[in-house]
Amino acid sequence: MKPNFDQNELLPAILQDVHTGQVLMLGYMNKEAYGKTLETGLAHFYSRSRKKLWLKGETSGNFQHVKEIRIDCDSDSILLKVDPDGPTCHTGHQSCFYRAVQTGPDPAQAHILEALEDLILERKKERPDHSYTVQLFTEGKSKIAQKVGEEATETIVAYLSQSGQRLVEESADLLYHLLVLLADAGVPLDSLWRELEKRRK
Repeated sequence: MKPNFDQNELLPAILQDVHTGQVLMLGYMNKEAYGKTLETGLAHFYSRSRKKLWLKGETSGNFQHVKEIRIDCDSDSILLKVDPDGPTCHTGHQSCFYRAVQTGPDPAQAHILEALEDLILERKKERPDHSYTVQLFTEGKSKIAQKVGEEATETIVAYLSQSGQRLVEESADLLYHLLVLLADAGVPLDSLWRELEKRRK
C-alpha cells in the first residue's frame, strides 16, 4: 500500500504525535518528499511557496521522527505518526492547531489561557513600547522569577484571609506572571497540558 501521486502531485500529510495522539501539523508531500521520509525516517515535505523539498526541523532542530505511516482509503492522504524532538509549530506551540474556533455559548471563558499565551508571545517577539509584559522580558529572569514569587505569596495571603474576590484577583496575577515565565523559558502551554494529561491516567 502506498499513496497515489499519479492523479495529484501533492498530497496532504498530517503529523500526529505517536504518544499522545495530538494532531501536530498539516503539510504537503510529493513523491520525492515521501521517498525521503521513507529513506531517512524523518518527515519531509514539499513547500508550495518556495517550490522545493524541505526537512521539518532543519531550521529549528525539532525533527519529526516517523514511527508509522498510514494511507487513507482513497490513497490520497497521508498520516505520519511521529515522535517529535520539540514543538512542531514555529510559534513555539506543540501543535500548529493551537487556535480554537469558538463554538460554545461562553467565549469569554473558553481557551482564555491559550489566548493570553498568544498575546504574551506576541509581546515577546514584537516588543511594543509601554508594555508591562515587554518590561518583564527586558528586565530578565531574576525579575520574572521575583514577580512569580511575589504573586504566589499574595495569593496565599488572600487564601488565608478568606477574601474571595482578592483570591480571584491574586490568582489571575499569578497565572499571568507564570505564563510570562514559561514564555521566557520557551516552554509552551501545550507541554503543561500534556504533562497533566499523563498524570490524569
